[in-house]
Amino acid sequence: MAAGSGAGRAPGVLGVVCLLLRFGFISCGSQQVYGIVHEKVTFNIASNVPLKEILWKKQKDKVVEWENSELRAFSPFVNRIDLDPVSGDLTIFNLTSSDEGKYEMESPNITGTKTFSLYVLEHLPSPGITCALTNGSIEVICQLSEHYNSHPELTEYSWDCPMEQCKHDSTEIYFELKDDLLQTIQCTASNPLANKTSSIVLETCVPNSGHSRNRYILIAAVLGVIITITCIMLYMCGILKCDRKTDRNNSS
Repeated sequence: MAAGSGAGRAPGVLGVVCLLLRFGFISCGSQQVYGIVHEKVTFNIASNVPLKEILWKKQKDKVVEWENSELRAFSPFVNRIDLDPVSGDLTIFNLTSSDEGKYEMESPNITGTKTFSLYVLEHLPSPGITCALTNGSIEVICQLSEHYNSHPELTEYSWDCPMEQCKHDSTEIYFELKDDLLQTIQCTASNPLANKTSSIVLETCVPNSGHSRNRYILIAAVLGVIITITCIMLYMCGILKCDRKTDRNNSS
């Protein structure tokens, strides 16, 4: 009977926990939030109960508190935050990398704490694409600049082209010389807040193909010049012959 009664109580306890979670009375885990340097970020509480007092902390340090209808911000967040006393939402402006960390909101009207983990990212640059002919294959590499080291673990790469190789999400892919070298290959670098794309034409990765094309263009240009000069010379010779015939007729 004890086991049966315990099993009967379990769904009831679970139901109470679910209700508390649904209406915002307790909070489990930490919500990840992302922001960009020099921009703003908001921690959304959206409380369903009136808040009489609010305290925001970063780790153990106070960020801002609202009590008796008075707002007080603490360094280094003075003049950089906005607190909504109704919802409890906190907005931080002019983000810096030092703002990263764990934030908590406490209120006597809410059981437990609301916790957020803030990641501050640099503006995402366009990725660089390099390629080389290696052992009969074309190696194409897509990477962000080595100077960009803002949470590399959050950066993902993807490729776009009509060929099978572009279905692989990695920083490098390989092509064969028999593939369509006129195709444009696009690489996209992305993080939770932005994405940037760069492109390259495979033909530019094969030195001989470029030289051959230039050689054909040069040959065509030279032939064009020769033909033009020949036509002009023939035309001029024709005029001279006509002039001589005219002179002879006049002399007769």
